[in-house]
Amino acid sequence: MAERISDEKISREDGYLYFLGKDGYVWRTPMKNNPRGRKRKEGSEKIKREEGFLYFIDKNGYVARTKMNRKGRMRRKRR
Repeated sequence: MAERISDEKISREDGYLYFLGKDGYVWRTPMKNNPRGRKRKEGSEKIKREEGFLYFIDKNGYVARTKMNRKGRMRRKRR
């Protein structure tokens, strides 16, 4: 089950994809069927990521996370 980790609600518009960027903020980018849209930062709340979790925007508009299911695969260490 996913746990909500943000207090800020994101209102969504049709034709945009919403995601949590590497910088920790929620971004929106236009989908292919929306040629006039622009990429922009949506939220003002910064989320600190932890390894082993999948972060997403839930259907209510809040940032949530759930434990990744790796099925026994180990992540390779970077040098």
